[in-house]
Amino acid sequence: MRKHLYSLTLLIFAWLMFSCTKSAMKTAPAGEKRTDTVLTKKLQATIKDFEGDVGIYVYHIPSGREASLNADTLFPTASMIKVPILLRLFDRMEKGELSYQEELVYKDSLYYPGSDILGSFKNGEKIALSKVVMLMITTSDNTASLWCQSLAGGGEEINQFLAENGFSGTRVNSRTPGRKEAWQQYGWGQTTPAEMAKLLLRIREGAIVSKAACEEMYRVLCNIYWNGEALSQIPPWIQAASKQGAVSQSRSEVVLVNAPSGDYVFSIITKNQEDTSWEADNAGYVVLRKISRLLWEYFEPNSRWQPALEMSKWKK
Repeated sequence: MRKHLYSLTLLIFAWLMFSCTKSAMKTAPAGEKRTDTVLTKKLQATIKDFEGDVGIYVYHIPSGREASLNADTLFPTASMIKVPILLRLFDRMEKGELSYQEELVYKDSLYYPGSDILGSFKNGEKIALSKVVMLMITTSDNTASLWCQSLAGGGEEINQFLAENGFSGTRVNSRTPGRKEAWQQYGWGQTTPAEMAKLLLRIREGAIVSKAACEEMYRVLCNIYWNGEALSQIPPWIQAASKQGAVSQSRSEVVLVNAPSGDYVFSIITKNQEDTSWEADNAGYVVLRKISRLLWEYFEPNSRWQPALEMSKWKK
């Protein structure tokens, strides 16, 4: 008799648990977006003394929690524009107009002043398109990036691709007809924190160009040389896709973290910074690190990881 009662109790308990779970799912479906007011206040406190403008967008994918500050405001992309360039370039490859494996011939006319790797090539040297893509994203090589922009069809075609895929604020300005005023205001490209985060999210979901193309793009975006800011506040064994940007009055980073408790994506962009220095303690860099650290601790409260001391020794 006791055995039957015990079994009946277990069945009732299981039914109650199922009912509660079902009810919870109805009131707050996983992934349904809702504003996280606690996180929003923490972000506001972090940037309250910043001398300049800051835009932030955060989205915790499994829970649907999001936080935003100036998330739909236009900001300079700096080198983050290389994500839209990457997308249109892969779109052309997916359509068979280019091949990832094809060998390209470097010409001196492609050279863009700076300390880039590709710029050290000799006229006539060959390099695979896949390696040019790697240089554009991994080391943010500007010579490689402008070459990729040209191979992607130029700014006009990249902008058309963005518009067709629902991105109204993200645009290439440099070397693009009709974009002179925008170029003077924003530089190479412009975007909003929300759109930049959503670009990475679409790649993560395999929901743009093609699933196979997205998987390769995601792998490329997970191999970043410039890891001293937002990425430095995430454990090095945690995978994260990202792209960084920096010009004198703006610092930026977009990151999608494959965290143990669920993926989250965030985009932080500054503009009109008072601090235009290039040292590690630049106000923009400090904001990137602080917010990234805040988000890791917020979404992974049980993590005991702390960045190692004296990491400035390894600053690139």
